Amino acid sequence: MTETKTISGFPIKGFKEGLLITLDDKKWTKVQSQLLSQIDEKAQFFNGAKIAIEIGERSLRAAELARLRDELFDRGVKLFAILSNSQVTNVNAETLGFETRKSVLKDSPSAFKDAILDGEPGLFIKKTIRSGTSIKYTGNVFIDGDVNPGGEIISTGSVIIWGKLRGSVHAGVEGSEKEVVCAIELDPINLRIANCSLKENKFLRKLKNRPVRAEVIDKKISLNYWESKK
Repeated sequence: MTETKTISGFPIKGFKEGLLITLDDKKWTKVQSQLLSQIDEKAQFFNGAKIAIEIGERSLRAAELARLRDELFDRGVKLFAILSNSQVTNVNAETLGFETRKSVLKDSPSAFKDAILDGEPGLFIKKTIRSGTSIKYTGNVFIDGDVNPGGEIISTGSVIIWGKLRGSVHAGVEGSEKEVVCAIELDPINLRIANCSLKENKFLRKLKNRPVRAEVIDKKISLNYWESKK
């Protein structure tokens, strides 16, 4: 299970089957364009993902659903489920072979319930944290940007940085050693997880320009390549 994230105002929840994206009720062509644009911007994150889309009361034709499926497929994303309160949309989705709310709940009644109820508190910030800025949050923190020298993040949970960490991070500030700190590039002024501090680490030089995951192992912060968990 992953924490809730947001792309361009669309909530995303992780569950065992993939990602659940909830779209708003704006005009369909605008919403679809907005979704695809954001997936293009986060291509590495979404590449290979399986997604279900919640569209509420919106009625969509089979051709509209097929077009979205094809657009997503071209981006390396598999659309496998359409969740709708519209009977018209559900019939068209089933005709195209998509799972719907009815089939999903029948096959796995707790899947989407768990996606909503079992998430963890999270803060999403879409900007660079500049010198003099201090972020303090109870929960997980996701930064879509860099953390510059002089910038600081203090969190009771994990800290995920979709950018460069050059400032300071203290994850698990209340003592939780299960938290992690991940960044596309890691060269912090100060990095702490719970009561453990990152000492001078020669491995950092080998990790330069590579995504890095920091975690506590045997009361010490260990650094490894940040790779997806199978």
